[in-house]
Amino acid sequence: MSVNSCNSKNEKANDADSEEVYSHNWIMPNVEGGGCIPVWGHYHGIRIGLPPTGGPRGLLRVYAPYLNLSTDSLKMINFIALEPIVSGSDSRGFSELEPSTLDNVRGKRFWSANEPDAIEPRSIQDCATGVIEQINGRETLTLYVHSEEFDSGAKVYVRVRFYEDRPYEIELTSYAAEKSAPLDNFILTATMGNFARLRNLYLKGGIKSSWKLWPDYTDSNFTPHDYTPESNMLEDKDGSVYFVAAPNEEDPTAVTYSLDTKEHWKYKGQKATQYWKKPNPSSNLNGLVNGRYAYWASESPIPGGISYENFEMKEPFENGSMFYFGVSPLDPETFIGSIEK
Repeated sequence: MSVNSCNSKNEKANDADSEEVYSHNWIMPNVEGGGCIPVWGHYHGIRIGLPPTGGPRGLLRVYAPYLNLSTDSLKMINFIALEPIVSGSDSRGFSELEPSTLDNVRGKRFWSANEPDAIEPRSIQDCATGVIEQINGRETLTLYVHSEEFDSGAKVYVRVRFYEDRPYEIELTSYAAEKSAPLDNFILTATMGNFARLRNLYLKGGIKSSWKLWPDYTDSNFTPHDYTPESNMLEDKDGSVYFVAAPNEEDPTAVTYSLDTKEHWKYKGQKATQYWKKPNPSSNLNGLVNGRYAYWASESPIPGGISYENFEMKEPFENGSMFYFGVSPLDPETFIGSIEK
């Protein structure tokens, strides 16, 4: 189904001034008249957004309104950063932290497109609609998120795809543009695990706890990364592997915060299980986490102690490598039971 044929039966939100377009499955930007809101995803599920919606530049916003985190549907559950590593280097590019060469603002500029070859920078007001189509009998919504060139010479983009029957999952396929410097890795990292206070990794060998990895760490910076090999990740019947993280609290809303904790760090919704999934994994795939004792850019201690912050998969780069990121409302045991079936 084409975008145009879908628009004929789109329904507007109750707010007549809303700039999001609602279809029977999807939320998409209304590109007519300018001033679009760059948000795409499931009507009843997970969504992604780009600036100028709230948050730092150089990050994809991940929204999970089904968790009732806020009355605002644009309350993030997590962010995803783009972090390429050029060949021969050990240093990552940091899309959130590197200054833009386009306007000297911190954070690389991202823009959306309906096609993969939109490599020239676009205005943040120039939203792609996304493309609705049938793939193997399933309705999908697809768009591309492009980044300006990194200081290292990496020039990358991501295809974002949603499937109608996977309301809590995003497919993310990573690419290097033709003029990019060669890459050893292109890491997509979920960067805000501390908001949900993710503390347990669920692996074949049992639970790996942030408390046990860093029992005495009380610094306000990041811990070193911890690595989990592909061989210790959970696996489904099709051979895809899962790197699964969840809070260890029964009720994440029933905690006491330090007086200097900013309001946006206070978790007020249903807890969830977050995960990365990799089809056809290589034996060189690893899951990486690091931890924080205090919330980002603050000295405010995280209630209950250290938790995972960056949460990612890393493997040697191949153009068109596909990953999935999910935020499931199921508890981790039920979620793991569902993938093992």
